[in-house]
Amino acid sequence: MLNLGRTSLGKAAGQRRRLPRPVRNAIGVLVSLGLTFLGLLMVTFLIGRVVPIDPVLAVVGDRASPEVYERVRIELGLDRPLYEQFWIYLSNVVTGDFGQSALTSRPVLEDIARVFPATLELATLGTLIGVLLGVPMGVLAAVRQGRWQDQMVRVLGLFGYSLPIFWLGLVGLLLFYARLGWVSGPGRLDVFYEGMIPTVTGMILVDSLIAGDLDIFRNALGHIVLPASLLGYFSLAYISRMTRSFMLEQLRQEYVTTARVKGVSHGRVIWRHAFANIRVPLITVIALSYAHLLEGSVLTETVFAWPGLGQYLTNSLLKADMNAVLGSTVVVGAVFIGLNMLSDLLYRLLDPRAR
Repeated sequence: MLNLGRTSLGKAAGQRRRLPRPVRNAIGVLVSLGLTFLGLLMVTFLIGRVVPIDPVLAVVGDRASPEVYERVRIELGLDRPLYEQFWIYLSNVVTGDFGQSALTSRPVLEDIARVFPATLELATLGTLIGVLLGVPMGVLAAVRQGRWQDQMVRVLGLFGYSLPIFWLGLVGLLLFYARLGWVSGPGRLDVFYEGMIPTVTGMILVDSLIAGDLDIFRNALGHIVLPASLLGYFSLAYISRMTRSFMLEQLRQEYVTTARVKGVSHGRVIWRHAFANIRVPLITVIALSYAHLLEGSVLTETVFAWPGLGQYLTNSLLKADMNAVLGSTVVVGAVFIGLNMLSDLLYRLLDPRAR
């Protein structure tokens, strides 16, 4: 009896010490996030050591004396063992120190904070275009499977996957800017308007609305509409294709047939039943599309002279500025991790089975 009493008391104490499920889930997410970010830093560090670019030469130049070269090499910690170099790199990144850019002579984090809002503005508008057009088009293609609407959506998606974005950008500039004059040229603003509004978010459309300057807003909109539409078209191709695939799978389910037999209206069957069940996987598709636009708009930014992260990364690669390249890579990886985490949180909100 005494042993049974001790056992029951031990179980009760263990249950009292056990953390609530939300706390355990939060700890698990944080641990997973930390390990993923650590793996990202490790891969980024190894890439920086494997590429055939001497970071010392990027700092001192080709004509530096051997004494200067060796001194800078020691200052950068490149004379130490690899594990010590990784520890120094990890400590610096955790404190927000990505080193100094050899291209701009400024801290890399300061450069990224300056150029990233331009990419964020462009990718966000492109994603909005892709979602607002791609989702209804995908639903329409699934509902009208095999008909001309379905074929049209599939052809548009095929062109979006096949045509090079730099070619579309050049053709768009030639047609809509040079010939028709419907949009403004490369860049984010005309030279006349630069520096006329205070920087709050770094996104000119938002900052111009905050400042109440509609002239600058219209000018910025004229510059961003073409590159954002191109990115939106490629996002549309991916989102519409995946939406169509998800909807076709749901429309074949028995609950859809049952709802139709019961006399539920066609629109209610499509949007309240079938579409409601694809919201969760569709969130992942949209998040991945958004992340790809944030890190994959290099060619678009180059063609349209858009001063964003993609152009900054390209210029850094051409100048062998490895601090800037690695810092930009870490930021892009962190964006992917953050969006995946956001997708998981939205899963739990929209689908009770995932909680």
